Amino acid sequence: MQQTFYKYQGTGNDFVMIDNCQQTFNKKDTKRVAFLCDRRFGVGADGLILLENHPEYDFKMVYYNADGNESTMCGNGGRCLVAFAKQLGVITDKAIFEAIDGLHHASIEGDIVKLQMVDVDTIESSKNHMFLNTGSPHHVQIEEDIENFDIKTKGSGIRYGAPYHEEGTNVNFVKKLSDSTFKVRTYERGVEDETLACGTGVTAVALAMHHSGETKSDHINLNVEGGKLEVCFNLENGIYKNVWLIGPAVFVFKGMI
Repeated sequence: MQQTFYKYQGTGNDFVMIDNCQQTFNKKDTKRVAFLCDRRFGVGADGLILLENHPEYDFKMVYYNADGNESTMCGNGGRCLVAFAKQLGVITDKAIFEAIDGLHHASIEGDIVKLQMVDVDTIESSKNHMFLNTGSPHHVQIEEDIENFDIKTKGSGIRYGAPYHEEGTNVNFVKKLSDSTFKVRTYERGVEDETLACGTGVTAVALAMHHSGETKSDHINLNVEGGKLEVCFNLENGIYKNVWLIGPAVFVFKGMI
């Protein structure tokens, strides 16, 4: 069976996009999803995203990790899906869509997509790290020698270790560059490797760094392996609200497989 697909990337975080408004894609076929994401035998991507009709809002987002399993929210994937929806003519410059973690507002101007993330009211602080959920679970820890750090080995050890175990977590390693700028490298569960960027990850880093006092800014610059992202927010009564993830979302190519 032939499948038309679109490839998008957001700061190097890349996705196979499929228009599933007609419900032609078998969402239970995890092997097919994993095949399409395979970089040697398929298209190659960090994840696969279906754009579907929604009875009340502009569209629905269904996200799969590269291993073929449906997963939690993907921030860069959501931003790329907004760009995809614009390319399909589903939206113009603003969108409201439903993802697994609820409703998201977004806007697009050129290649820049701004995506509103979920409110965060809980950040767990430990001696060497913090943990929070920004639509997906994230472990955040500071590492000064981040350039030479073995992200895959260290990340996988944390991802499967206590207290995360089988459910696991994404793992972010952070270096402070200035009061409002941080370098981030992320190990993503489901991909089981470092990715060039992680939207929910940099969102988690921005909030964690503010919560810990590493920054006083409410507009954070995040340098990732694939480029630059921004996160802005308001802190109201201990709750991080109006959290926005901002960065490029770029169409790469369209194809058939």
